[in-house]
Amino acid sequence: MKRALFLLLAVFVMASVAVAQPVVKKKRPLPYEYGNIIINNYSEKAGLSPVVFNHWLHRAKHTCRLCHVDIGFAMKAGATAIKASDNMSGYYCGACHNGKMLSDDRKIFEACSTPSNHEDRTRCVRCHSSGKNVKPEYDFNKFTAGLPKGRFGNGVDWEEAEVGGLIKPVNFLEGISIKRKPFGEQKDLAFEAKSGGMPEIIFSHKKHTVWNGCELCHPEIFLSVKQGTARYSMIEIFEGKYCGVCHSTVAFPLIDCQRCHTNPVQ
Repeated sequence: MKRALFLLLAVFVMASVAVAQPVVKKKRPLPYEYGNIIINNYSEKAGLSPVVFNHWLHRAKHTCRLCHVDIGFAMKAGATAIKASDNMSGYYCGACHNGKMLSDDRKIFEACSTPSNHEDRTRCVRCHSSGKNVKPEYDFNKFTAGLPKGRFGNGVDWEEAEVGGLIKPVNFLEGISIKRKPFGEQKDLAFEAKSGGMPEIIFSHKKHTVWNGCELCHPEIFLSVKQGTARYSMIEIFEGKYCGVCHSTVAFPLIDCQRCHTNPVQ
């Protein structure tokens, strides 16, 4: 009897401690950190620091579809398992970072080669920069100074920047991309919010087509292409599914509710 009471008391104390644990609010990344990806499948094993991939710079210069469909990067960090030999063969990062392709009228540095001298090792640090004080080629504040402001994420409204011609994301890579006939413009979709008092969700096909095309979202992220076939919940989205694949990592974050829950299209 005493043993049973002791066990019951122990369970009660443990449950009380668990309930009393404070909720730790996730640290919001700084604007230049938002969307950054750490890639460390093989780096430390090779004696190098992990790679820090700056999404903000690459999304200003390329569409999401170009990298995640044509070049073939997975949508989850580390899932592609890129090797230096892949880059040297012209795949993944090496599709652009080959020492030949031009960007802003200058050659893009070669991503990987067999290190033979100090200069090569210094070049490696341009990507393998985690934990190191490496001066970036593009300064975030200078680069984004003239771009329209956003409330969250990078603090940049990338949609408006593209519409205004302030950035011109490349959507075709010679020798890798295939020439596609443009699809007819799809209508915006309205979804009724499940929570009372919330405005309808307006999904803009036009805006997503510019960056993603159709192949990035269908069928891997959204299996169905017919409205009303599937049901999505905010819990699933917060877990990184559906809209949350992008809108919790790179695109404007989910705390910017009014970007989706807006008035119906007039």
